[in-house]
Amino acid sequence: MLLELTIRNFAIIDELDLRFGPGFSVLTGETGAGKSIIIDGLNLLLGSRADNTMVRAGAERAQVEGVFRLLAGDDSIHAWLEQQQLHGEHVDRLMISREVRASGRSISRVNGVVVNLALLRKIITGLVDIHGQSEHLSLTRVREHVNLLDRYGRLEEDRAEVANLVRQLGTIRAELKRLRRDERELARRVDLLTYQIEEIRNAGLRPGEDSALQEERTRLANAQQLAELADEAVAYLENQAEAVPAVRDLMGTVSLSLAALARIDTSRTALREMAEQVCFQVDELIDELRRYREQIESNPRRLADLEERVELIRQLKRKYGDSIEDVQAFCERAADELDDIDHGEERIAVLEEEETRLLHAIGKAGMALSARRHAAAAELATAVERELGELRMTGARLGIDIRHRPNSAGAFVTPRDDTPGSELAVERLAFDATGLDLIEFLISPNPGEPLKPMVKIASGGETSRLMLAIKTVLSLADRIPTLVFDEIDQGIGGRVGQIVGQKLWNLSGGQSGERQVICITHLPQLAGYADTHFQVRKQIVKGRTITRVRRLDTLDERVSELAQMLGEETPATRGSSREILDQVRQFK
Repeated sequence: MLLELTIRNFAIIDELDLRFGPGFSVLTGETGAGKSIIIDGLNLLLGSRADNTMVRAGAERAQVEGVFRLLAGDDSIHAWLEQQQLHGEHVDRLMISREVRASGRSISRVNGVVVNLALLRKIITGLVDIHGQSEHLSLTRVREHVNLLDRYGRLEEDRAEVANLVRQLGTIRAELKRLRRDERELARRVDLLTYQIEEIRNAGLRPGEDSALQEERTRLANAQQLAELADEAVAYLENQAEAVPAVRDLMGTVSLSLAALARIDTSRTALREMAEQVCFQVDELIDELRRYREQIESNPRRLADLEERVELIRQLKRKYGDSIEDVQAFCERAADELDDIDHGEERIAVLEEEETRLLHAIGKAGMALSARRHAAAAELATAVERELGELRMTGARLGIDIRHRPNSAGAFVTPRDDTPGSELAVERLAFDATGLDLIEFLISPNPGEPLKPMVKIASGGETSRLMLAIKTVLSLADRIPTLVFDEIDQGIGGRVGQIVGQKLWNLSGGQSGERQVICITHLPQLAGYADTHFQVRKQIVKGRTITRVRRLDTLDERVSELAQMLGEETPATRGSSREILDQVRQFK
């Protein structure tokens, strides 16, 4: 239940703090005062799409914050909060906030913790139901009728089962379509895959081979320079140049000198040993250089082979991957695809069997769902007709047409026949994720008239009353704690408005006020039934339009507001307003 709503810098609202309680609350005021903007703010809080046009001109950000009291029946919300570790200081309180910046970025918080929009919507689902100004138009969209019926019948789980089977079937059919491609296209694909596989396999690639080839190619391409450098190093080490002392001879002299030094100063024996070790290392270096020099050869033919091999690998990597490992992985994938094509008939047979199984499962689940819809439709029609009677549409009838469409590729369904020994041929019916049924609400607004599609027969006022009747029935079934109606009185006159007011007050729980109903209205006859009345008005302050909301606590304030809703405030309209409030008092 919504306790507090705070709005900052949202559209023409600069600062607004509202406190709501249980029971029936109304917001009234002249057109353009900002009543529906308050509902827009509440919609934003509940996860609607954010837009930087919501930010008040000159402000950096718009902020909306709501405090809700969680009731004993809000188990799903408690479960989400527990799972996400989002419980606040008070377990029975839920604080939601949305912030929209001028850049368009929005931030959502639950009990002070930043959450993504998807999680916010999951947590808030079932807490508030908002009936917008144009929502009654959904009755003219036939595809919405199945949603209304399923919601009333609490058929979400049954429908989800069908939807899951349909998703599985879609995956199977997509693979079948791929395997059943045109034979010429498959033949071309086989030729291409065969060529690619043979090209890669014939290359005999080895992981890391390209690096080793590159090193060997570099050595062969620079063989002469490498040989000259090795010879020069050996010459210096062995004194092959007469004018330069050999490094080996110099180190021998150094070693002898340090040996003599160590005999005199025994504490420097380590120096002699180091010199001897260097002499050994020089000898080893000379041997290693000679072996390296012997391996260096100028081999133009080998170099040409290397160049050819390196180029082959480069071409393969250009076509199939950035590394030898990638090329080999491509080859494996191509081989798997080729194997799938070669064994396509076997795979198609398996998939066709699974497709048939799923079509039977969809048919069975769809018919079970359809039977439950028929039962729910009868109950919904009776409940809505009862509500319509109270809304001055006595004799109006609601029919819910549930029909099927034959389709040669549809689900397999065996029609029901309770006749003993009867055998009926299996039908194939069209389906989608909602099931087998095409559902349309039909209405007969006046006695004696046949049922006809709602879009063709219902007037604006009738559609509004029908939507209110359906909303009332659905709300009683859903038990959503907070219901919001934005100008539910569109197309409704004053006499019916009084009845609508009675119904909304009853919907809130009447004297008990166990449920919260908030309504924006232009009808004084409806507003008179409010337990709490808020007046919304706009003012010009320092050249800027702002919205102000005032709670009307006294009888005189309410009389004045209702009189203005009837027209200009005069003794006559004030008298009429008092009559409305007196009638409300007697009704309550």
